[in-house]
Amino acid sequence: MPPAKTDQLDLWAESGLDGDDQVMVDFLLPTGIYIQMEVPRESTIQHIKLLLWKEAQTYPLFSLLGEMEGHMFECVNQAAVHEELEDETRRLCDVRPFLPVLKLITRNCGRAERILDSKIGVLIGKGLHELDALQDQQVKDFRSKMKRISEEKMQRMQLMSWGEWLRSCYSTQLETESVENLIDKHEGVIKITMHYDQSQVCSVILYIRDCLLANESPHLTLVHCDVVKAIFEKEICTIGSVLARKASNPPLPLPPKKRTPTVRTLSVFPALQLIKGALSFVPLAVRAGLFHGTELLCKTAVSSESSSRSEHVWNKTLEFDIAVCDLPRMARLCFAIYAVMDKVKKQRSTKNTHLNKYQTIPWVNTMVFDYRGQLKTGDIILHCWSSFPDELEEMLNPIGTIQTNPYTENATELHISFPEYSTQPVRYSTVWCLVGVACVYVNKEWCNNLKEIMERDPLSQLCENEKDLIWTLRYDCRENFPQSLPKLLLSVKWSKHEDMAQLQALLQIWPKLSPRDALELLDFNYPDQYVREFAVNCLRDMSDDELLQYLLQLVQVLRYEPYYDCALSRFLLERAQSSRKIGHFLFWHLRSEMYMPAVSVHFALILEAYCRGCIPHIEVLKKQVEALSKLKAVNELIKLGTIKTKTKQAHLKEAMMTCLRQTGFIETLSNLHSPLNPNILLAGVHVERCKYMDSKMKPLWIVYHNKLLGGDTVGIIFKNGDDLRQDMLTLQILRLMDLLWKEANLDLRIVPYGCLATGDHSGLIEVVSSADTIANIQKTSSNMAAAAAFNKDALLNWLKDKNSGDALDKAIEEFTLSCAGYCVATYVLGIGDRHSDNIMVRSTGQLFHIDFGHILGNFKSKFGIKRERVPFILTHDFIHVIQQGKTGNTEKFGNFFRQYCEEAYLILRKNGNLFITLFALMLTAGLPELTSVKDIQYLKDSLALGKTDEEALKQFRQKFDEALRESWTTKVNWMAHIVAHPS
Repeated sequence: MPPAKTDQLDLWAESGLDGDDQVMVDFLLPTGIYIQMEVPRESTIQHIKLLLWKEAQTYPLFSLLGEMEGHMFECVNQAAVHEELEDETRRLCDVRPFLPVLKLITRNCGRAERILDSKIGVLIGKGLHELDALQDQQVKDFRSKMKRISEEKMQRMQLMSWGEWLRSCYSTQLETESVENLIDKHEGVIKITMHYDQSQVCSVILYIRDCLLANESPHLTLVHCDVVKAIFEKEICTIGSVLARKASNPPLPLPPKKRTPTVRTLSVFPALQLIKGALSFVPLAVRAGLFHGTELLCKTAVSSESSSRSEHVWNKTLEFDIAVCDLPRMARLCFAIYAVMDKVKKQRSTKNTHLNKYQTIPWVNTMVFDYRGQLKTGDIILHCWSSFPDELEEMLNPIGTIQTNPYTENATELHISFPEYSTQPVRYSTVWCLVGVACVYVNKEWCNNLKEIMERDPLSQLCENEKDLIWTLRYDCRENFPQSLPKLLLSVKWSKHEDMAQLQALLQIWPKLSPRDALELLDFNYPDQYVREFAVNCLRDMSDDELLQYLLQLVQVLRYEPYYDCALSRFLLERAQSSRKIGHFLFWHLRSEMYMPAVSVHFALILEAYCRGCIPHIEVLKKQVEALSKLKAVNELIKLGTIKTKTKQAHLKEAMMTCLRQTGFIETLSNLHSPLNPNILLAGVHVERCKYMDSKMKPLWIVYHNKLLGGDTVGIIFKNGDDLRQDMLTLQILRLMDLLWKEANLDLRIVPYGCLATGDHSGLIEVVSSADTIANIQKTSSNMAAAAAFNKDALLNWLKDKNSGDALDKAIEEFTLSCAGYCVATYVLGIGDRHSDNIMVRSTGQLFHIDFGHILGNFKSKFGIKRERVPFILTHDFIHVIQQGKTGNTEKFGNFFRQYCEEAYLILRKNGNLFITLFALMLTAGLPELTSVKDIQYLKDSLALGKTDEEALKQFRQKFDEALRESWTTKVNWMAHIVAHPS
């Protein structure tokens, strides 16, 4: 592995690959010959191989090499992994080997397959040889199944007509009835008529270019339009779809054993890495719990204590008080290794030992049944995780991953053994029962109690009596409260096989839920496979646009799936391979978290399956990945110049522009689909207008030409070093709020700009055109920075400069509506750090907020004093604009603006359960301010869930008055911010 403290760019620069046009490369030939020669750093691998071949003719043993096509290069990449450069269209500067050494190796058979595997590996950020090397039958079975499905779909796609193909792949971009008229394929010429919507036609042009089905190279002719005229290359479309057949596993008779698999813990080592700072002889113990979701199925088991200087051994069988036949299919065993704290405390008096039981407990989870439904047996080695969430009961982490830690060298090993129960494999057996309506006497009090329980929010806890009532009246729930299925599931006794069978049969006749209600069933609390299949079946009613709205959560929910081949994985692949736009965002949501060890294998498998089913999309996505790599190199170059050489800003900007003008950068950064919106083609970089921003991580401000949109430019901010996932979540919720308001005929002019995490603390943000920050607007209106924040006329005067006549009235109306929307949204979501550089206004009047690093009431403080004292931002200069600069115009503010706010708040309240569900589904994403259910409690309080509309409205009005009364504190904070950031 490369040295941890060595900057990879430094290594690259020292190797000469980031400097001159020529670079010295060492070539190792299979004949044992070593050749050193200069090659152009911008050359493709294919051209470099040709140069090497000409040079090798002058060396001995050349005749033993054979044909040039029978060889390819291999290098050690930046991750210190051997990479075969099968895709020879890549340039050397894009490959960026760890050292300038290329080894020539002989190709094996199946070159086309190897090229595809190489492209997929580079694209997803994990070589497929790493998946090949995994000794995991589940991985092999999943890959084999997905490959077969993709090949079958490819054969079907090749038989489709153009109209059928477009209708199946791009239904979100095209009106179904206009597809056949839009495209006329005749004698190798594709004609596209421009009297249809321009954005639709542009989308079709771009997609056809990447996904041609023809066997010849057709010409593209645009009638009434000379924007694009291009000859397309021959390429076979292999858009696949995952329509997996449900595997049948005939149940075998269960053995007469009456206990769970007893777990015998054999050894744990090394001791010094179990508890940081602990001595090797500190007594250690193992705690184990059997869970279904977050429900503990029976009493936890604890091993005996062990003190050792090397290995810890517990000679004890851990038994659980539950019958084998009562084990749920998704039962999981959770382990934690901990120090016996009372004995450690005694040692503290004589030893300087500092222990923290929560921060240092190694933990690990494993399923009781494997992916085939077979009860696990034999010895298993589990590599533990060290990071441990706070405030978990029983010191166990059931919500944590069931994957073991891949970093085995530094991980604590836990050896466990499942006993043999039978000479034959024991499989999970589903006992189906006939469902009939039970005759249960229901009195009025029971009905009222049931109704009250069903109307509670998802965070409300159920007591045992309430669970018993729900289960008793489960048929009434089905008839009268079908959306209450989550509460019924929480009432099931998952440790009783009879109850599980009753539920599984009941699911067969349960009414279909709306997709929004079904989302809650994908939470970790509902791990049963039949429940999750029911939920996914409900999601099939989603349109593509609706699916995109919730795709962020659906990807995170994959973390809860213990097995790779599940209903949710198949559903996402099926929809992604049927819609290029869904596939685009599924790709980036998965790839952006490939660096996380707990999900890297699972996400890599889904990415590989998607790529094999959408081969034409590979080149489109590959260009985006390469472009982001180039932008990252520019960003790190600027950081390097700022930190190490203290280069002046003007010189750094010039260096940035010089870099962007290089041939390799121009080719890579031009003519690519925007990762933020795949319907937009980024034609070329407008280098003169590009810059880097003067903040800690030096984000790049990149301006693109966009010929397909009438010559308009497109701005994109590239960030490297900031985690954008919390911003992405907040903007998604803002987009949902905007949708809910519009469904209720209330348009509050929200600006949910694009934001996309693309990797480890990196991503893109859309630049909103014709907009400026409140801080800049105030500073340009005043000669003194300290006085700028108190100039209430600055904002109104700025809008007057941008708009005249009737346009000004329209701009003020836009400002009023958008200000109301963001006041309510920022209050409900608890968005903090609202200084004047985080609020912007468009020239058309729309106000909008940016930068959501603090949410759910995590307001900033300094020296223990809360800096933000208002529930939301509503300053007097905002009110001045709303009142059109007329102090006496209180009617518009009181009757219109305040009414907008109250109406918007009540609409969000009606959908409070949906917001709670969406945040709950993100709990394991690792967002800094969303780590436990307690964080979501803020939403319950801000939306006043559990109260009547009258009570909630009274609470909101109090917050509204508080925002007005304390707005002077906001102005003081803004003044301090402007003084601290004058430029």
